[in-house]
Amino acid sequence: MAYSNYSLKINRELLDPKFESYRLSLDPLPTYTIELDAAVAEVKLKDSQYTLDHVRAFGMYNYLHSDPWYEDSVYFVDCKGRLLNLTVTLDTALGKPREVFRLPSDPVQCPSDPVCASLSLTSATWATLSDGAGTLYLLRTGRRGEGALNRWELFFTESLGEPFTLLHSLSHVQGGLHTLELLLLRLLKEPQDTRGSGYTASLEWVTIASQTTQAEERKYEVKKRRVMTGASVPHYAALEPQGRGVMVAAEKPFRFTEVDSVPVEEPPAEPMETDKTDPVYFWQQTEGDLTVHLRLPEGVTKDAVCFRLTADQLNVGVQGSDPLLKGTLHAPVDPEASTWTLENNKSLEISLQKREEGPMWPELVLGDRRGEHVVTEEQAALIHERLAHLTTDDMNSNPEKDKPPCNAQELEDCDMFPEDSFNLMRFDADTLKPSHVVNLGSHQYLFSVDVSPTDMPCFCLRHDVDALLWQPRPDQPDAMWEHVATFNALGYVQASKRDKKFATCAPDFSFAALGECLRRVFLYRQPSPVDTVLFNRKQGRQVGQVAKQQVASLDTNQPMLGFRASKERLYVLTSNNLFVLKINNQ
Repeated sequence: MAYSNYSLKINRELLDPKFESYRLSLDPLPTYTIELDAAVAEVKLKDSQYTLDHVRAFGMYNYLHSDPWYEDSVYFVDCKGRLLNLTVTLDTALGKPREVFRLPSDPVQCPSDPVCASLSLTSATWATLSDGAGTLYLLRTGRRGEGALNRWELFFTESLGEPFTLLHSLSHVQGGLHTLELLLLRLLKEPQDTRGSGYTASLEWVTIASQTTQAEERKYEVKKRRVMTGASVPHYAALEPQGRGVMVAAEKPFRFTEVDSVPVEEPPAEPMETDKTDPVYFWQQTEGDLTVHLRLPEGVTKDAVCFRLTADQLNVGVQGSDPLLKGTLHAPVDPEASTWTLENNKSLEISLQKREEGPMWPELVLGDRRGEHVVTEEQAALIHERLAHLTTDDMNSNPEKDKPPCNAQELEDCDMFPEDSFNLMRFDADTLKPSHVVNLGSHQYLFSVDVSPTDMPCFCLRHDVDALLWQPRPDQPDAMWEHVATFNALGYVQASKRDKKFATCAPDFSFAALGECLRRVFLYRQPSPVDTVLFNRKQGRQVGQVAKQQVASLDTNQPMLGFRASKERLYVLTSNNLFVLKINNQ
């Protein structure tokens, strides 16, 4: 493939190596309860929806939606088809959720296996709504922060086939036309899949644009539909601003398979290697540089050598012939510090200086298998020394005599490596090909959250014991994912919560919250200055900041259906109640 492998670069300044633990705080969290007039429109899984992907996509669905443009404003759909909104300005005067839109009582289609109704707030004045039965509604909301009694206006409705949930949407002006980009998720039956679950995950990218008629009335229509498929439900999927691309994080890879009902042609499969040929080049490396020996045709002079080198591209050949070695380097090099020399008119010796010292390259040129990596004696001895503790010349006739180094039964779920590679991929809108790929390895996905309405949603991954929040930056190709916040020890803490259902954080990163399936909420405040003088008893030093853990037990026996946070509050939705927990005072 033409894409390059990237890695997530951690901002060391956002890590706290001296973090000790969270101090349990007994301070109560003020909790306010709102009784709902009708139950939330919960869709429970049927016997036919038996796979783990169904549980991830629909069984663990967050029925509560927050508004990134207007703080402390949340939405949900009840069993009467009403889209309800609660906007909090004063905790002691919450009031009842108000209706902003009502779904038609007679839907266009009523499938046997409907999914959850879903909402995506597209912009400060537009929203998209799915009824869970395959119908999409485009709504003009007006400025939602102004005028509490505004009802949303239906501008466009369209049946898009199989039931879906809305994952993400955005709005922009393209070519003078108002354009909306939507990302839909489906789970479709796959009869040909006899070895897997029998279902495939489908992401559909729908583009809706306005057109002006002779009467100068704005009408909307579907302009383009692009379909991606994969073997697992994505943990994260979002569109880039202006519709320039899409990012997907999943345990199994996705690819575009269809554009406007026309199948996307797959590139021809690479021929299998049958006979092993002699290497075209040999290469060695150290932590700081690489040396390449490339075979040349006999009688080649120095003037006939064509050599071009940039930070990430290498092109070597002979005048009048095809390049002998050409492609993208595994990692950037320093062209000014790199040289080449001709040896006996038979081979070319190339010295490349790595831009970043330390990491060893698995290959010289991406996708090129014509070279042979030569390991020096010193490197082989070093590798042997590092791996010596894993092997022994003595057979252990009694394996239970000594304590095993690792007990698999004591591992947490998050410590297990996934069966397939867990990748984060960025696809280009024009080529429909991946342009950036990050192998996330064993970094467990925790949650995603909207921090800024103008940016893509952030996603949180476990790194060692911490939880790191990453902000996509599609306008920075060389640093596409930025480490913006760290929640100390949250990766370790959440692994002990066996009944955890939801996780989120405040948009200002002041706290993180975990919600169990039933009743309990755990709050983790990040280190903040203390008003009193505290000392560490063991080390005898003064403590300037303290991180707190708080626990709230909600007065309900109903399972949690929604979980959202703002800078000041935490919202928890159950079937018949909406709880508002006061966290911070601005």
